[in-house]
Amino acid sequence: MNEQEFAELAAGAALNALSPDDARRFDDALVAHPEWRAIAEADAETADLLSASATPVSPPPGIRAALLAQIAVTPQNSEPTTPVEPVATDVLADERPRVDETSANDAEKDRAPSPKRRWSRVVFALAACLAVLVGVGIGAVALNGQLNRPASVVALEQIQSSSDAEQASVELPSGGTATAHWSASAGAAVLVTDGVPAPADGKTYELWYVRGDDAIPAGVFDVEDGRATAALEGDMHAGDVIAVTVEQAGGSPSGTPTSDPVIVIPTA
Repeated sequence: MNEQEFAELAAGAALNALSPDDARRFDDALVAHPEWRAIAEADAETADLLSASATPVSPPPGIRAALLAQIAVTPQNSEPTTPVEPVATDVLADERPRVDETSANDAEKDRAPSPKRRWSRVVFALAACLAVLVGVGIGAVALNGQLNRPASVVALEQIQSSSDAEQASVELPSGGTATAHWSASAGAAVLVTDGVPAPADGKTYELWYVRGDDAIPAGVFDVEDGRATAALEGDMHAGDVIAVTVEQAGGSPSGTPTSDPVIVIPTA
């Protein structure tokens, strides 16, 4: 399962709209990818905002037409309608092998994405749009802020609210600072920088967990106005050193650092 598929399941979970099979896949994905928990919690928070009481107002006259237009252009996993030549069932009955119908159905469910799951993300987005339309003043602004929070910011908030939150900071030669935040219970680590120059054209910053003699890639990030909040990918181990190097756009093609680190933060 990739992150986009998990995001669709997370939206359905926030709306209590998952089938038993998708609910199982959602729970299994959370166990296998704890770094995706921020997506699920952000959707759950948004669903809570949508369900919060608000003074209803009459929707704009064109809202129904707009929603129907959106539905009309959304893929609906329609089945092929090409007619199939009938085959005599009495001839095939004795020749075809027996198949465990339950196993075949389960396998088919695993291969084919659930139409309900694909729709859940659309419904979730449409519900958010409706909440903005019927909300007033600052309520709509607050909801928009919740919907657009980067995953790294959500992860940082989770770390800071954890009882085992830890952090370490270093001063940089450029005069800036870099602070690593991490929490074992949250299963997340985030780097926050201030006063860091942007890399040259065609270059990017890459994060690493340095574990003994090994450097494990943990994602790339860019800075804006000298600042960045970047969530590290993968699992952080106790005693890891968090490092940053300058690599070509997209990250080191070899999966190992190609330059000396510009940021080094011991965590033990």
